[in-house]
Amino acid sequence: MGVYERRILPWLLDLAMRQQLLEPHRRRIVAKAAGRVLEIGVGSGLNLPLYGAAAREIIGLDSSPELLDRARQAARRAGNRVTLVDGSAEALPVEDRSIDTVLTTWTLCSIRDVARALAEVRRVLRPDGQLLFVEHGRAPDAGVARWQDRLTPLWRRLAGGCHLNRPIGTLIAEAGFAIDELDTGYIEGPKALTFTYEGRARVTPRSDLQARLKPGPTSRRLD
Repeated sequence: MGVYERRILPWLLDLAMRQQLLEPHRRRIVAKAAGRVLEIGVGSGLNLPLYGAAAREIIGLDSSPELLDRARQAARRAGNRVTLVDGSAEALPVEDRSIDTVLTTWTLCSIRDVARALAEVRRVLRPDGQLLFVEHGRAPDAGVARWQDRLTPLWRRLAGGCHLNRPIGTLIAEAGFAIDELDTGYIEGPKALTFTYEGRARVTPRSDLQARLKPGPTSRRLD
C-alpha cells in the first residue's frame, strides 16, 4: 500500500463524508438502529454521535487502520457501548445470528466482493434483524448510467475502490433480503455521483427467497 492509500486517501474520504448535504441521510437512517448494531465501514466515526439509546451496543468495523484511528475520539465520546474493529466486510468477525441491526452508509460501493459481504450480513443478522443503508449507486436514467460505467474504472482507482454503477437495490434483494423501505433519487451534485438509495431491509426466509419484495416504488429527490 502506497503513500496515497495510507495518507492521502483516508483524509480525502473523511473530507468527502463530512459534507453537510449528507447529514440528513445519516440522521434518518442511524436513528432507526436498535439492539446490537454492526456498522460496516464505520470510517472516521461520523455516525457514532447520532446513535440513540435504542442502540445498546455498537461494533464499528472498517478495513482502514488510518480511518479507525480517526474514529477513536468519536468512540470515546459515545461511551463504552462502542467497540472498533479492524476487519473485512467479506469475513465479518461476528457470530452467526448475533446482530440486531447492520448499518452501512456509503460503503457497499467500495467493497471488493459485495455479494459475499451481503451474504455475511445475512449470516450475522438475527431472523428479526434489519439492514439499514444509505448508498450511492446506479442511476435509472440510461444516459447517467452510461457515464457511470465510463467513469467507474478511473474513479475506483482514485476513490478507494468506489464503484459509481452498482445497482444497490438489486444487489440487496438478490442477496436474500426483502426491502421494506426504499427511497431513491438524486441529491445535490453531479448526477453520476449522487443517485442515492436509502432504506431498510430484512432477511427473507430461505424457503421464501423466490417471493422477495422488490425495491420500493418511490423515486424522488432526497434532501
